[in-house]
Amino acid sequence: MENYYRELVCFLNAKLGNRQVAEDVVHDAYLRVLERSSDTPIEQPRAFLYRTALNLVIDDHRRNALRQVEPLDVLDNEERYFSPSPQGTLDHGQRLEMLQRALAELSPVCRESFLLRKIEGLSHNEIAETLGISKALVEKHIVNAMKHCRVRIKQWDAH
Repeated sequence: MENYYRELVCFLNAKLGNRQVAEDVVHDAYLRVLERSSDTPIEQPRAFLYRTALNLVIDDHRRNALRQVEPLDVLDNEERYFSPSPQGTLDHGQRLEMLQRALAELSPVCRESFLLRKIEGLSHNEIAETLGISKALVEKHIVNAMKHCRVRIKQWDAH
């Protein structure tokens, strides 16, 4: 399934006109596919991956469209709701700590690939150059890091 990665990024980049957004959608699509609960093998992985990615784009578009038609008082209430309470700040701090713990469990090159992408905003090519590894390996590391962090945080949240 990893051989469809570049192809799907190019396809979404052409549709969205933004490579960074396209890569993020493809990461999320891969995670969705990797984390699906069904044990049934996917008949047509390429079609399934494309459908998942397009659904993510559509969902995001719907969310943004809905947000734009919401009355201002709803947004005002939302802002009050989201301003950090002492408890909320603690939860955010705990989540950050969990993320750091999960990242610490990864191999150095996997962690670095993830951080260079998500924190520094480097492209896959730039990361590959910086770390002296192939672009395909960078893509694999980022997907693995995201999956690992999500799984570990879910486990820790359950306790």
